[in-house]
Amino acid sequence: MPHAKVRKVIVNEGDVGQRLDNYLMRQFRGVPKSRIYSMLRKGEVRVNKGRVKPAYRIQAGDLVRLPPVHQKTQGTMIIPDTVQQQLESAVISEDDNLLVLNKPSGIAVHAGSGLRFGVIEVMRELRPHADFLELVHRLDRETSGCLLLARSRPVLTELHDLLREGKVNKRYLALLAGNWGQDTKTITSQLERSGPQGQIRKTRQQQDGKTAVSEFKPVQHFSNATLMEVKIFTGRTHQIRVQSADLGHPVLGDDKYGNFALNREFRKLGLKRWFLHAAEIDFRLESCGHHYHFKAALPDELETFLQKLDEK
Repeated sequence: MPHAKVRKVIVNEGDVGQRLDNYLMRQFRGVPKSRIYSMLRKGEVRVNKGRVKPAYRIQAGDLVRLPPVHQKTQGTMIIPDTVQQQLESAVISEDDNLLVLNKPSGIAVHAGSGLRFGVIEVMRELRPHADFLELVHRLDRETSGCLLLARSRPVLTELHDLLREGKVNKRYLALLAGNWGQDTKTITSQLERSGPQGQIRKTRQQQDGKTAVSEFKPVQHFSNATLMEVKIFTGRTHQIRVQSADLGHPVLGDDKYGNFALNREFRKLGLKRWFLHAAEIDFRLESCGHHYHFKAALPDELETFLQKLDEK
């Protein structure tokens, strides 16, 4: 809906420390970023009656002037009932700090790239009275498992700090091609995304890339595949998928880094997605003194598929 009148909003404690441009994007959901920055350049947005830069960190009690925004009505976003029910039933835990889901495969975490909605848009529809609800981290569209949503700005900031400091423990289950053997291996790579913005991009090893560290531990061997427990100590894009492929054991079903001929064979056996699942996550929030530990059950379609494989 268009905002036809000037609005004046007082910043509350939950938004303290947020960049002004990000704050405006939340206030004007669906408005193009170019329009947001145009407002700031032209001085249409004022904080405490003065002009401010996009990077300004808002403070409690700041008075923010929001200009009228005339925008073509694009209609109400329609989210299928099946998707809403699927995500509501995927909620693992919910309290004043967090909402945690076992994200289903096939649903993106947010809208974009031709997608009208993702997990965050659906959950905001399902929690219309939530003052704040934001993604803490991301999972690829086809990856299932533990996904954290913060219910306040301070919790989001604290979790981002913990992620940067490597204080969030993440464990994945991945079915890799071939026989890994018995050894647990810690893999360190330098990874960088490549390719033009706005197009399909891949992550590759680059000498000047960002450090990515993972521990791969075999838990079950099959005749032509190995079920692995993977702990990641960094959160680089496609980290597990790239590292396993570089080792000659790509994630089965992976349509970007995988073995395409082998994927076809496993598809005939019933593997319709890539086999990567965020099984477990734990961390401690010092702000409330609470230790969180969440587990996401392996989806039925992956459990069923494993039962079809011959153990070695």
